[in-house]
Amino acid sequence: MYDFIIKNGTIIDGSGHPMYRADVAVEEGMIVALGDFSHTQAKRIIDASGQYVTPGFIDVNNHSDTYWKIFTNPGMESLLFQGITTIIGGNSGASLAPLVNSENIRAIQKWTDVEKINFNWLSMADFLQELEKRTLAVNFATLIGHGTMRRGAMKDKTRTITPDEIALMEHLLKRGMDEGAIGLSTGLIYTHARNARTRELSTLVKTAVSEGGVYATYVRDEGEDLVKAVEEAILVARNANAPLHISHLKAVGKRNWHLMDDVFQQIETAALSDTKISFDVYPYTSTGSVLYTLLPEWVTSEGRPMMLRKLKDPSVRSTVLREMHANDIDYSEILLSSSHLSKMMTRHKVSDVARLQGTSPEEAVLNFLMASDGQAIVSFEALSEENVTKAIQHPFSIISSNGVGYSLEHKNTGELVHPRNFGTFPKVFAEYVRKQKVLGWEEAVHKMTGKPAMQFQIEKRGLLKEGYFADIAVFDPEEIRDMATMEDPYQYSIGMMTVMVNGHLAIDDGHITSNGYSGSVIRKKKKGWFGGW
Repeated sequence: MYDFIIKNGTIIDGSGHPMYRADVAVEEGMIVALGDFSHTQAKRIIDASGQYVTPGFIDVNNHSDTYWKIFTNPGMESLLFQGITTIIGGNSGASLAPLVNSENIRAIQKWTDVEKINFNWLSMADFLQELEKRTLAVNFATLIGHGTMRRGAMKDKTRTITPDEIALMEHLLKRGMDEGAIGLSTGLIYTHARNARTRELSTLVKTAVSEGGVYATYVRDEGEDLVKAVEEAILVARNANAPLHISHLKAVGKRNWHLMDDVFQQIETAALSDTKISFDVYPYTSTGSVLYTLLPEWVTSEGRPMMLRKLKDPSVRSTVLREMHANDIDYSEILLSSSHLSKMMTRHKVSDVARLQGTSPEEAVLNFLMASDGQAIVSFEALSEENVTKAIQHPFSIISSNGVGYSLEHKNTGELVHPRNFGTFPKVFAEYVRKQKVLGWEEAVHKMTGKPAMQFQIEKRGLLKEGYFADIAVFDPEEIRDMATMEDPYQYSIGMMTVMVNGHLAIDDGHITSNGYSGSVIRKKKKGWFGGW
C-alpha cells in the first residue's frame, strides 16, 4: 500500500512538456509511480480534482541563510505557501561557511545583526551538520560566497589581493565543495568584492568547475555599465568553461532600461557559443537593495568603516550630495525598509523623513545611513514593467524570489519587507500566466522546477518522475495568487492546497501542518551530473 496517492489532478511535470491527467503515488519519500490509480489503495488519498500537480518549486536565489532565518524561522511559511520546497543559499557572494575565523561572519552584517547571533562552526561540513540537527521545513543547498572567503583572507582591507590570499580562497572553496557546497557565488556590487578582477575570479571559477560546481554572480553594475558587467560575467565563465547563472538580472534606473535588449542579445550569443547560461528574475518593478550601493562608488570602495568616516567630513559629504543630486535616482521615493539600529525611521519614505528633518531627500538618505551604522535595506521603484515581462518570458530565465522565509509574526519587528518574500511564484501564475497570458503554465512551471534543477545540478528534484524525491505542489489554477503588497507585505499567498517535502505534508488542504520539518540538506553530487529527462 502506498503512503499517498494524489488523484484526479492535472500533471505539469516540470519538463516543459504538455500537461496531462494522471495520479501520483508516493512511498517512503519518493515518487514511485504515475498513472491511473483509481482503484488503488493508499494510507492517504489526496483528491486533486480541478487542480494542477507540479514538482515543488526551487528558489535558486534565496537569502534565508544570510538573514539568519534558517535558524530563527525554520518553518519558512512564506515560502511554503508559494509552493517552494527547495532553496539555494550562499548567494550574492555571501555564505555562512566556510569561515576563516569567527569574525568572518561579519560578511553577512549588511543583512543580519551579527552581534545577536550564535554559531558553532567554521567549515562547510560543520555548518551543514548543524543545519541538519536543527532541521528545516524546506530543502537547503548552498553556494560558497566569494565575498565571505575574500573577507576571511583579507580581513577589512581593500588593497590588491595577493597570490597567497587567492590560494587560501582556492583551498577554502575546494574543501567547502568537497564537503557539500554546490558552487561559487559572487556579489561584485558589494564593497569587499569590487576590487576583484578577472584573473582572481577566473581562478576561483575554474576551481569551482573542477569540483563539479556552478557559478552564480550578482554582476558588478546594474546601471549604466550593465552591459559591460554582463560581458565580464560571460568572459569569466567562458574562461573556466563554467555553467553561468546571473542573479536577479535587471536594469536599474529609467535611463538604463533600454540596455536590457542588449543584455538579452549578449546572453543569447553566449548560449550559441556553448556557454551553459541562465538568469533569474522576480516579478516586481520595485527592488530591495542595500542602501550604500546607491551612493557614488568612490565613497564606499574602501569598506563600511571608511565610508562612515568619509561621510562625517563636511567637504566629502558635500561632494557626495552633489553627485547624488546629479544622478537619476529619485531618492525621495525610496522606502526605508529595515535597519538594526535606526528602526524609528523604517516603514517611511525618504520624502517623509526629509520633510520631518527639514532636509533634502539626499541628505535624509545620508542621515539614515549614518544612524544605521551603514547597515540598512531599502526598496524603491526602479525597473521597467516591460523589461520584467521580457525577462520572465525569456527562454533562459528562471523564476526566483531573491527573498527570505518569514512567518506573519515578523511583522512585529516593524520591518517592511519586500512582497517578493511572500508572493513571487504565485504572482507569476496570477499576473503573467492567467491574466496577461504571456507565458504558458507548462513553461512557467519549468522555470520554477526542471530548469533550475538542471542548471544548479540538483539531482532527483524538479520533475514529477518515478524515482525522484516527493517534493510536490498542488494548487488551484484559478485561485492561486499573491496577496502581499509593498504597503502590507505580510500576507501569505492563496490557492496552494498541498505542499509535500520529501514525501511529508507541509501544507494540507491549504493549511500549514504540525507534522514537523522534513527538509533535507542537499549536498553536491558527483562531478558532471547535469540531470535530464
